[in-house]
Amino acid sequence: MKIDSGAGGGLTEMSRVAGELEQAGFDGIWTGETSHDPFLMSLCCAQGTSSVSVGTSIMIAFARTPMVTAEAGWDLAQHSEGRFILGMGSQIKPHIERRFSMPWSSPAARMREYVLALRAIWDCWRNGTTLNFDGEFYTHTLMTPMFTPEDHGFDLPPIYVAGVGDLMVEGAGEVADGFFAHAFTTLDYFEQCTLPALQRGLAKSGRSLEDLTVCCSPFIVAGRSEEELAPAIEATRQQIAFYASTPAYEPVLAVHGWESIRPELTRMSKEGKWVEMAKLIDDDMLHAFAVVGTPGECGAEVARRWGPHLQRMTLHTWGSADLTLRAEVLESVRAAL
Repeated sequence: MKIDSGAGGGLTEMSRVAGELEQAGFDGIWTGETSHDPFLMSLCCAQGTSSVSVGTSIMIAFARTPMVTAEAGWDLAQHSEGRFILGMGSQIKPHIERRFSMPWSSPAARMREYVLALRAIWDCWRNGTTLNFDGEFYTHTLMTPMFTPEDHGFDLPPIYVAGVGDLMVEGAGEVADGFFAHAFTTLDYFEQCTLPALQRGLAKSGRSLEDLTVCCSPFIVAGRSEEELAPAIEATRQQIAFYASTPAYEPVLAVHGWESIRPELTRMSKEGKWVEMAKLIDDDMLHAFAVVGTPGECGAEVARRWGPHLQRMTLHTWGSADLTLRAEVLESVRAAL
């Protein structure tokens, strides 16, 4: 299993942070699209490193057309000398329509088509095939020499797709090179719902799980003392409550019989009661979603839960930016695998 780390913060420190993570022994570095552009952050990560993979986990696909994403992925593949991974997710309807002012419809079918469009564009640029992609959601049928980039010769980015619901997960299994399980997942939900959906999608394309890179960034709440653990636990409760307030993620709660909590969390989120929402996340929920303990305890439990299922795992120590602590968890996971 490859063990990666997320990289957060602003662009000015991103190259330095990435270099530190590479020196700490991580196999890959992921940047997410929250308050900064993930492609620019990936560019900085590539500049600050020499051997680790660099990728977006995730960039919001529906905020861009496939052509715009294809250009960014192509250039980052060149700049990183083939180390870039393009990880994509859909986000949810309110953000796509009201934050990005972009269309929303049939997200699973749209994402599947998005992946196919990217491949068609890259095939045109690399192999000189005629660009003739005419889909339900995206149409790319014009490419002239002036707008065709010179082939850089490096490996094109593998495409990873994130998903929670059955249709999105199944689509990822059918067309993607890799799959991101959402951090808001439990082992029960992954085994009962996610894996079967992935296998249905893989079967459509004549593939098996061995042909797909399965990734996850589980909640890890590590501390060397009770004083270190307490604020990390509180921050994690708040993050779980935030995700649990999203209607699209209710099926994860339903596997455990916790779906009745979602409407109340949604109401509180609309009232801006982000801190108070954490009080609804009891210990059973916390420990189902998160691994809590010392670095050694966290490493052993993460390996037990996720070792049989994942090819890549992103270590993120929730509530703590201490790189030394994260490196200790990394060492303990590798020792336990």
